[in-house]
Amino acid sequence: MFRDVVGLRRPGLALVALSVVEQRLDAVRAVLAGASVTEVATQVGVSRQSVHTWLGRYLSEGIGGLADRSSRPGSCPHQSPGQVERMVIELRREHPRWGAKRIRLELLRAGPAWHAAEMPGGSQVPSTSTINRILRRQGLVKTRPGKRPRSSYIRFERPGPMQLWGIDIVGGISLVNPVTGELREAKIVTGVDDHSRYCVMAKVVERATGRAVCLAFAEALARFGVPEEVITDNGKQFTDRFSRYGPSRGEVLFDKICRRNGITHRLTAPASPNQNGKVERFHGTFRPEISELGPFESVEEAQTAVDAWVEVYNSERPHQALDEHVPVVPADRFAPADPGRLELWLPTSLEVAPSASASVPAMDGSVVTDPQPESMRVPRSGAPLELDLVVPPSGNMWLRRQQFWLGPGRAGQVVRFWIDSEWVHLSIGGQRIKSLRSRFSVADLDVLAARGAVPAGPPPVASHGGPGSRSSRKVFEVERTVANNGTVSLGHRVILAAWMLAGRRVGIYIEEGCPLLFFDPETRELLRTRANPLEPGEAAQLQRGRPPGPVPRPSTEPVTAQRRASNTGVIMVAGQKVALGRQFAQHTVTVHVSETTLAVELPDGDTRTVRRTTEQPVRNIKGQRPRTADTSIS
Repeated sequence: MFRDVVGLRRPGLALVALSVVEQRLDAVRAVLAGASVTEVATQVGVSRQSVHTWLGRYLSEGIGGLADRSSRPGSCPHQSPGQVERMVIELRREHPRWGAKRIRLELLRAGPAWHAAEMPGGSQVPSTSTINRILRRQGLVKTRPGKRPRSSYIRFERPGPMQLWGIDIVGGISLVNPVTGELREAKIVTGVDDHSRYCVMAKVVERATGRAVCLAFAEALARFGVPEEVITDNGKQFTDRFSRYGPSRGEVLFDKICRRNGITHRLTAPASPNQNGKVERFHGTFRPEISELGPFESVEEAQTAVDAWVEVYNSERPHQALDEHVPVVPADRFAPADPGRLELWLPTSLEVAPSASASVPAMDGSVVTDPQPESMRVPRSGAPLELDLVVPPSGNMWLRRQQFWLGPGRAGQVVRFWIDSEWVHLSIGGQRIKSLRSRFSVADLDVLAARGAVPAGPPPVASHGGPGSRSSRKVFEVERTVANNGTVSLGHRVILAAWMLAGRRVGIYIEEGCPLLFFDPETRELLRTRANPLEPGEAAQLQRGRPPGPVPRPSTEPVTAQRRASNTGVIMVAGQKVALGRQFAQHTVTVHVSETTLAVELPDGDTRTVRRTTEQPVRNIKGQRPRTADTSIS
């Protein structure tokens, strides 16, 4: 639009773009100068009514009346009443952490009485979107950047209570020294039921050690019963998966409590807190509110405040994730486990506080208490004991300065030890796999009993038979060292084993009428099969016999190889470089190559386990004189 109305066109001047107000002002001035309204409206491109409207506003309000006006209606019949808006604003200002969903749930909990007194017209509880508009209109919410949509997350929820607990450790609570005023941070061990969001534990501890975490866990078990599963992160209090020395020292106390009580312990992926999102979301509510109540002068004072907060959270505070439309508290969906279903086991080193185990009645009205030991062992009696240990990735186990080698092939399996002053029997899955002469003294047995070993029953029975065996056949096992020419001696017979086994200690599984099975005595991995030249009855007369174990099975995993470290302390195994450090330069190390890990036995006695990143097979076994590895041994 340009200044080209009647009386304003001047030849020789440049055309200038005008604003809306200036255009309307030029049109009004042209009409006031005597121009026709129809002519001005045609030239401006508007209706005659618009020109008359501009003229009237200019005469009554001046130039300001020519500006654009809002087209918003003067009133909105379906807008929330002012009383409702004031109530929403008051709730928000009293509780700055409440969102629109929480405010609506609180109004629903108050019932119809809240609007009977405030709104005579009987107004309904506003919707969540209406409350959000009120808060935005009053400037009580902050605009946040867009987040990842909820639909992109894979959410899960157990169908019933006591099926899964999410457990974690959180800080944010401060303790103050009343004398010096020094502040220090305490930790809280928290646990949330997956189905009901019920807080099953919130224990304040000065230091989140493994024992403190297990004590809080034991109190929750004694109070509510045993859940089916628990999920935690990879903290050293929960697992030795990423400990400083690697997973070579067996299970931690938390894992042992879970295993002995039949609890499946699940671990999140590294750096994935969203996999334990329910307890993390609980921390988002718990930590800011509990920190505002501090600092506290003692752990007991902090625990009292935490217990009061948890009681309100479980019994009075509606949880939006349970139902967005009807107020539901976690206590409405939670129920403790039946204590009679599974007897609770706790190590003797953990003493559960009486208040934690006796204050909450069980479902049948009885009180959950710490189970008593099955039987009392007399000290210095030398009575046999039983205990369970988990085989580390190295396959090398230690117990009271005594070594038990099972091999990396049994890593992760639970081994039951039967120990007395004469024999040590090792069993896996109810089958005895190894029997050794005991080196444990009576004092050693008393120490093991104090650490959780239980009185043992009769020694495990040896496994008999094999594929195709009959009850009339007898099974024997002997150990021999293979000669340099690859032969072994059985009685007066010389049998060829294999030249590759020269100098190696092997076990021989002898079953009447069946081939001889040569196997590794430590892992029971089948190495060779040979024809059985022994006559019936000859095997019973062989020397250095031992109780037979399960039938040896062939296996290609893991492959054991040797490598010499370079000048920079690096070795190459299966196409993968592993840095050991310059202190191991030119040292020969043994590497156990499995499908997923590489276990390197270092010269200082330590075992380093790294994740395998390649799929190439092991082509050379010897580090000094390379020899092609066999893909299968038969």
